[in-house]
Amino acid sequence: MISITNSYDLLLFLKNQDLINEENEYWWPNNNSFEIFMGAILTQNTKWINVEKSLENLRKLNINSLEKLSSINLQELIIAITPSGFKNQKSIRLITIAKNIIEEFNTFEEFCLNVDRQWLLTQKGIGFETADTILCYSCKQDYMVIDSYTNKLLKRFGFEFESYEQLQEWCEFGINENYDKIVGLYNYEISLNKIYSRFHGKIIEFMKRNPKG
Repeated sequence: MISITNSYDLLLFLKNQDLINEENEYWWPNNNSFEIFMGAILTQNTKWINVEKSLENLRKLNINSLEKLSSINLQELIIAITPSGFKNQKSIRLITIAKNIIEEFNTFEEFCLNVDRQWLLTQKGIGFETADTILCYSCKQDYMVIDSYTNKLLKRFGFEFESYEQLQEWCEFGINENYDKIVGLYNYEISLNKIYSRFHGKIIEFMKRNPKG
């Protein structure tokens, strides 16, 4: 393993590993912002393959808007998201946050444009990682998602962090400080949001391929 001093070094190391299929522009295996929003909540404490089963069930029920999610029969939703685990808890949280978004922002589009991290963190069952996943992948805002893979990878390089936010700050700082250099690595215009999302995706894909360091 090479030595790194900041997150820019880590990004360069990961970029040379050919980890992400270019077809997935933001890495996340779904381009539907509303499904990403639901998936961010459903993926808590489970594997993504289980979330995909739940999302497929929701597609069959045509749950593709805040209005439909907020008004769905609770038992019907529980059955649909059973593959994701914690079905009772997650179903209530999905319905509740859908209602709260309608009340606060009126539409999902307005929510994506205007929601901030603090509002999301006041919602029942939404922690740092879920909030940042929604902001980064669903709302296309400039937040770097941190997860257990990120923490484990940085430990391999000798870095220890006391909190989620401390690790997030470390990841974002190196990217921001070297933004112009990173843009030069790509053959197209790339936003900070896309850099964060692809950086996060590279970390996950690398750790999946290299579970033991």
